[in-house]
Parts: sequence; C-alpha cells; structure tokens
Amino acid sequence: MSEVAVGALFAILLFAGSLGLIAVGRTVRIRDQALHGTAAGAGLGPVESGVFALMGLLLAFSFSGAGQRFNERRMLVIEEINAIGTAYARLDLLPSDARENLRMTFREYVDQRIALHRAVPRSAAAEAAIQRTLALQGRIWTLSVAGVNTAPNSTLAGPLLAAVGEMHDSAVIRLTAATIHPPWIVFALLGIAILGSSLLAGYSMGAGPWSWMHAVGFAALLAATVYVIIDLEYPRLGLFQISATDQLLEQLRARL
Repeated sequence: MSEVAVGALFAILLFAGSLGLIAVGRTVRIRDQALHGTAAGAGLGPVESGVFALMGLLLAFSFSGAGQRFNERRMLVIEEINAIGTAYARLDLLPSDARENLRMTFREYVDQRIALHRAVPRSAAAEAAIQRTLALQGRIWTLSVAGVNTAPNSTLAGPLLAAVGEMHDSAVIRLTAATIHPPWIVFALLGIAILGSSLLAGYSMGAGPWSWMHAVGFAALLAATVYVIIDLEYPRLGLFQISATDQLLEQLRARL
C-alpha cells in the first residue's frame, strides 16, 4: 500500500474518530451539567485554548513544510533540465566523432529520466530506471573525458566536464529530495491533537443544542487538511503531482 493510500485511510479514520469523540465530549458535558448545573465546564477555557492552539500550530507547520517541499521538488526538475540542456549544448566543443556518440547517449539518458518519473516510486520499473540511469551516467562521464582528451583544445572543451558533473549532481539531488519526508511521529502527534481538540469541541457543544452540520464540518475539514498534507509530501502518488514540470523534460527530449 502506498503512502498516499495509507494517508487516505488515516484521514478517514481521523474523520470517524473525530466525530466519535465530539459525540463523547457532548455526552460528558450533558452528564456534568446534570451533576453540577451551570458550573460544569467552568475554568476549562485555558485548557481548550492551549489544545486548539497546539493543533493549529501543528497543522500550519505541517502544511507549510509540505507545500515548501512540493515546490522545491518542482524547482529541482527545472534545475535538472537546465543542467542537461547545458551539458548537451557543450558537446559542440568536442570533435565530431565523439560528439555524435555522446549525443546518442544523452538521448538514452533523458529517456531513462522520463521513464523514472513515469514509474511508480520504489516499483520494479523505477528501480530498473535508476540502475540504467547510473550506468548511463558512468558512460557519459567516460565518453566526455575521452572526448575532452582528444579535442584539439582540451582547455576549451574542459567546461563540458563541469556541465556533465552538474547534470549528475542534479539527478542525485532529485532522487534524494524524493525520500525526504517528516517522520510519521509528526502525523501521529497531529492526529492526537485533532482527536483531543474534537473531544474538547464536543464538550463545549454539549452546552447548547446539537448541530450535526458543525460536528461533521469540523471533523471533515481537519481530516481533509491532513490528507492534503500527506498528498503534497508524495507528489508522484497522489492528487497533487508535479507532472506539469515533467512535461518540460519531455520537451527537452524532443529538442535533442
């Protein structure tokens, strides 16, 4: 089961748990009112404010971090495209025989990058694309060094190696960035804060007439927010994907 599927299940359970705890909190408030009258719930304002503030902070920081990482991954796609384009353009510094061989290898390399982006993360297809990418990186570097050494002016052709190195680095950075996520303990703490807030919200709602609209709306909004946060963390699996920037890589391949 993918992380986004787990996140969807987590959000559904969070929604059900939130509704249940709202009902429990309301029941407790009604019982307390029967025992203590209007004094029930007095002095709980600071506790409620603290729990709701903590939940708000956790939601805000989690959403902000997920959105920032989502945008960073899109920018890394653009940086890799620029690095590949620069390295490919500098192939003109090499002799014609070395240049044509490298151009063909570059096309194979970009094909593998596209295949990796289209594959499901951590699937067999993705792992195969990664291995082929690594092999092509080594081949491109070997051919580039050989081409620079045979160039009439190796000093003039030298910048090609820097461009190839930057292209390889950008691929490694992208692969690493795709694995950076908050630890699941953060989402567990967020869930606990939401469930605790739901219990307190239900307790407060017990002081007046019951409203299913408010209870369902409260639980649904919080669960949907958590799902969006998880979805943003895994842009290759969920609703929010970076496929628009991936198209730029396909456009680059068409120009090669």
